[in-house]
Amino acid sequence: MRPLVRSLLAAITLVTLALPAAAQIPVGEISRYMNSFETAESEFTQVNGDGSISTGDLSISRPNRARFDYDAPNKGLVIAGGGQVAIFDSVSNTPPEQYPLSQTPLSLILARNVDLGRSGMLVRHAGNATQTSVTLQDPAHPEYGNIQLVFTPNPTKLRQWVITDDAGTETTVVLGDMRTGGALGTSLFSIPLELRRRGLTE
Repeated sequence: MRPLVRSLLAAITLVTLALPAAAQIPVGEISRYMNSFETAESEFTQVNGDGSISTGDLSISRPNRARFDYDAPNKGLVIAGGGQVAIFDSVSNTPPEQYPLSQTPLSLILARNVDLGRSGMLVRHAGNATQTSVTLQDPAHPEYGNIQLVFTPNPTKLRQWVITDDAGTETTVVLGDMRTGGALGTSLFSIPLELRRRGLTE
């Protein structure tokens, strides 16, 4: 395994280890924080299930919109918008794979109102003086997988998430310094517009 992969995985393991039972950041404060912004931007590092690593830029516009622009050599693109998630392959001139956003754990943090107190949504909440993790899943469809979010306190900030999909594959996204409140155009999150730009049809 490459040294960079080893180092990142070691850091992520330290963050996601089982934490003491008493959580430092209350559920209500996490919900308040998630609802305190509509837009956010951040650099990110993604560790895939096979151990490969990608980097890029993330843009979020709640509700229900996100965009992952991957750096070279990947140069891929993932857009959540219009109720769909589209995965554009930078080397393929074919229509992207598309999935309903509602069938992905990402929908839980892109909702208009994030309410961790919703019955059955919160399946784990643990923390210590330096970090708190919460694991969420759709109570009506646990088969869609789950998302674990890691926050640091004072002030509360989202630092990473781990998505476990319906096949049990984990994808970890480690965020840089997330900037909130900026202006993001709706065209960034338009799947039809990106299809037209690439000369593809839906």
